[in-house]
Amino acid sequence: MHKRWKVAATLVVVMMGLLVSSTGCRKETTGGVPLTQVDFQINVNNPAYNDLAVPGGWLYLTGGSLGIIVYRKSMEEFVALDRHCPYQPAELCRVHVDGTEVIARDTTCCGSAYLIMDGSVTQGPASLGLQRYNTAFNGSILRIYN
Repeated sequence: MHKRWKVAATLVVVMMGLLVSSTGCRKETTGGVPLTQVDFQINVNNPAYNDLAVPGGWLYLTGGSLGIIVYRKSMEEFVALDRHCPYQPAELCRVHVDGTEVIARDTTCCGSAYLIMDGSVTQGPASLGLQRYNTAFNGSILRIYN
């Protein structure tokens, strides 16, 4: 019986070691997108933010690591994404919304593409989505924060 416990304990240790080594060995772990404090508000009824008047509208704002894309998902819901490409973040590559107006692409470094509706990867080599910030909306004031 003692021998079975020893074998089981050895298997558990080996499995834990494999789990730790497989999650800790990623190409993109060069520090990630820098954590940047974000907390500001905009009045979406201001003419400067007219592009956010209807669902599907988007615009660039200053803030975050390399700027922010704000996308109006519905009349009540907004998405705020950092423009800093998470693939090899030390390169300081910035995504730009392309002509489809639903995809943000890193055209200067890696060619990765992301949905502006949620920041998810649609084309690699990136495997991490864009950094997403919290949003709160009261009908006219949109707060973007982390």
